[in-house]
Amino acid sequence: MGNRAELSTFLRSRRARLKPEQAGLLQYGERRRVPGLRREELAQLAGVSVDYYVRFEQGRSENVSDAVIDAVASALRLDQDERSHLFRLARPHAVNGNAYGSSSAQVVRPGLRRLLESIPEVPAYVIGRRTDILAWNEMFSALLMVDLDGLPSEQRNLAWLVFCHPQARARFVDWEGKARDLVAYLRMDAGRHPCDADFATLIGQLSEASADFRRLWANQEVRDKTHGAHDLRHPAVGEFTLSYETLRLPDDPDQSLLMHTVEAGSPSEAALRIIARRRHLVGRVG
Repeated sequence: MGNRAELSTFLRSRRARLKPEQAGLLQYGERRRVPGLRREELAQLAGVSVDYYVRFEQGRSENVSDAVIDAVASALRLDQDERSHLFRLARPHAVNGNAYGSSSAQVVRPGLRRLLESIPEVPAYVIGRRTDILAWNEMFSALLMVDLDGLPSEQRNLAWLVFCHPQARARFVDWEGKARDLVAYLRMDAGRHPCDADFATLIGQLSEASADFRRLWANQEVRDKTHGAHDLRHPAVGEFTLSYETLRLPDDPDQSLLMHTVEAGSPSEAALRIIARRRHLVGRVG
């Protein structure tokens, strides 16, 4: 889908979820043919003409001002992640320099690989554009029960594993929640790189392979979740909880180090130790 179509679809989806009464518009019992706000209602709330908003929603206002984008975002009650996504869609030429030609190879620094080697009992990996898994330690493979070394390079991708790899999918107790967060992040990342042809290829492959992905992708959710916790299940230990933290590299914002942690003395810490012992981990890095 082109950037103009992405902008139009995103704005229409955000209009559809906002009820007139939520926006402070009075209703007098009239029947509505569209869910959510009409275009003219949103234009009124944003303080722009209906014609101008229509052109903006259709991607035909190339010189739209920051003030108008901000007014539309406020009228739609967008959160910070959604607001940033709207700005990137409306101003594709103003995003970072990696937006164009961003299909270039993603290279992990040797020092970062050594860092993964130094924490063999902590599941950790480096994620890049399109949720590609660029490097990992053996504990991360043991956690997912997936031989990442043996996968084709195009399948060493977190979205692909969550939606299309049965072993990885089975690890998440709340698979729906994990999948929803992942799709929301993937859409946000795609907005950062509107001309990355590999993004379009990945979305096409996932859409063809997974009905769940098609369903969640159509929701137009946008979210950046850099920390939290997952309830996981593993045949060796049953269910347990892992927290995670995402550390973005200051000199390459397209790469992040994700590390999983557990509370000292907790059942989850004991579970991780059992998994590590069963795999005889030595800190090998992918």
